[in-house]
Amino acid sequence: MTLRTYKVDPKLDLVLDRVIDVPKELVWKAWTNPEYLKKWFSPKPWQTTDCRIDLRAGGEFYTEMQSPEGQKFPGSGCILEVIPNERLVWTSALLPDYRPQGPAPENAKECSAMAFTCVLTLVTKGKGTHYTAHVMHGNVEQTKAHEKMGFHEGWGTCLDQLVAYVKTWK
Repeated sequence: MTLRTYKVDPKLDLVLDRVIDVPKELVWKAWTNPEYLKKWFSPKPWQTTDCRIDLRAGGEFYTEMQSPEGQKFPGSGCILEVIPNERLVWTSALLPDYRPQGPAPENAKECSAMAFTCVLTLVTKGKGTHYTAHVMHGNVEQTKAHEKMGFHEGWGTCLDQLVAYVKTWK
């Protein structure tokens, strides 16, 4: 099966694209098991304190991050596509079962105030994985805001944490 490709719009999308030295099956487990995801999903010293994943199209993708000061940042989303060990697509624009999220509350902070869709693609590359996180935004302002918040550094740090965590399984 050939995976559908998603065209990157440089004005609206942010991409983290790397080859990592762990098999895609382990990366998939780290992304789709809530207890595993909580170990690596937030850049330290932040933590992911809660996670729910209903691994099906229309299923819930929920995380709650906590700052070092104890402030909590919940993020609720909807899974759009699941191809085991190859592709996971989820969006913060929808709640589970494709229910529209509605506008962000006035007091929403950071990522919870913006809608985006993440297309995570995993392809075997030798003994490792070609890992692509393609994050799509609805407008230039949100793309720039997400980039300014440290998208590349934060998502890159989390990927490094995922790799280090998965290597402890061997």
